[in-house]
Amino acid sequence: MNEAEQRRRLAATFRWSARLGFHEAVANHFSALVPGSDHEFLMNPRGAHFSRITASSLLRLDATSAGGPADERADPTAWFLHSQLHRLVPHAKVLLHTHMPYATALACLDGFELQMLDQSSCRFFGRVAYDRSYGGMFLDDSEGPRLARLLADGVSTVFLGNHGVMVVGETVADAFDELYYLERVCELHVLAYSTGRPLAVVPDHVAELTCRQWLDYPDGPELHLRAVMDILDAEEPEYAR
Repeated sequence: MNEAEQRRRLAATFRWSARLGFHEAVANHFSALVPGSDHEFLMNPRGAHFSRITASSLLRLDATSAGGPADERADPTAWFLHSQLHRLVPHAKVLLHTHMPYATALACLDGFELQMLDQSSCRFFGRVAYDRSYGGMFLDDSEGPRLARLLADGVSTVFLGNHGVMVVGETVADAFDELYYLERVCELHVLAYSTGRPLAVVPDHVAELTCRQWLDYPDGPELHLRAVMDILDAEEPEYAR
């Protein structure tokens, strides 16, 4: 894959995330390594609405840049988080950070942990971490290494206590699919909790099996992103410019 295609795919995730209500004003950021690089990455510029992102509007930044980003259009909080995690976490080739409503609501519950309530929940079995040390906005060099430690051992998803969530993946398709299902699973949790009835939790051995089946299922994330891009090609073709 070349940089142009990576830009197009990442731009599509912004547009579709806006349609799904995953965005918050002009905050939140998605980033992806430039193909073939382990330190240059693409990210949305400060102040740009998700629904108006285009492939060409994405910034190209260098995570090894001393003293911060060379491009003044880069958001400072996003720079501290994304630049460090792209450098420190090998499987964080793509990083999506949002304040999605259902996931963020659960991140604000004391001691919350994702329960294996349904088939989609099981895809996250053993792959979720929890950051319970909210200390303000990401404007400190210590935040990246601390969060990088949470992303060890195959973890793809972090609930940021009193803040939001982030997911990482090897490809744009992988990360976007994870983000989509995370919010759907969190919505299910909120609905199930709201009934006040006891939860019927899937046993660990079944959840582990189902997680493996999710991860081994052929081409699921790629087919999902391709379907999204087909719709955008027809309805919002300017995203790819």
